[in-house]
Amino acid sequence: MSAQQEDLTRIIEELEQKCIELPDNIVAHHHLALVYRKAGRTNDAMRKLERCLEIDPQAVEALINIGAMHFEQGELDKALAANQAAVQVNPALAQPHNNIGLIWQQKGESGKAIAAYTLATMNDPKMHMAWINLASAQVMAGNFALAVKAAKEAVKLEPDFPMAHNNLAVALYYNQDFQAAQKSLAKAKELGYAVDQRLVEAIENEL
Repeated sequence: MSAQQEDLTRIIEELEQKCIELPDNIVAHHHLALVYRKAGRTNDAMRKLERCLEIDPQAVEALINIGAMHFEQGELDKALAANQAAVQVNPALAQPHNNIGLIWQQKGESGKAIAAYTLATMNDPKMHMAWINLASAQVMAGNFALAVKAAKEAVKLEPDFPMAHNNLAVALYYNQDFQAAQKSLAKAKELGYAVDQRLVEAIENEL
């Protein structure tokens, strides 16, 4: 067993004891759920998150994490339901709207994804991942100028985040601004992003 695994095991044991001592403490159960998830114990993590909802049906962080776990397992309808429940509890949160956008985009519903991502950016204008995802959904929908606008917002917020530059390059390419696309893609690569060679070649072919 590695040192990291030993640490996780020790932390789990301590948190399990705390949950026994404080059976109705939602923070203890939620913390244990996150550690279970980190340790790859997904069933145990889900059980603890569901315990959080038994204690408080409006435990929004538990709902968001339940949604994330369902999404990872490809259970999109369950993921959608969990995030929609989180939105009902607190419509002003950005994260569940962003998650809903990811789910709709995975389902091929670009219009619904755009609506969800837009709500996320309205609730938290500094959430760079929502802007990155919005750019991707706008490309998917064929709204290339709007995709460029969203991707530029992401780059402005996180100028050293390689995915932001990559998504800007994609948007610029489809908006037929090939020189700018090449520059953004070079920046993404410089920052360590594994750029798609097909996009590199497609841009070069247009210059």
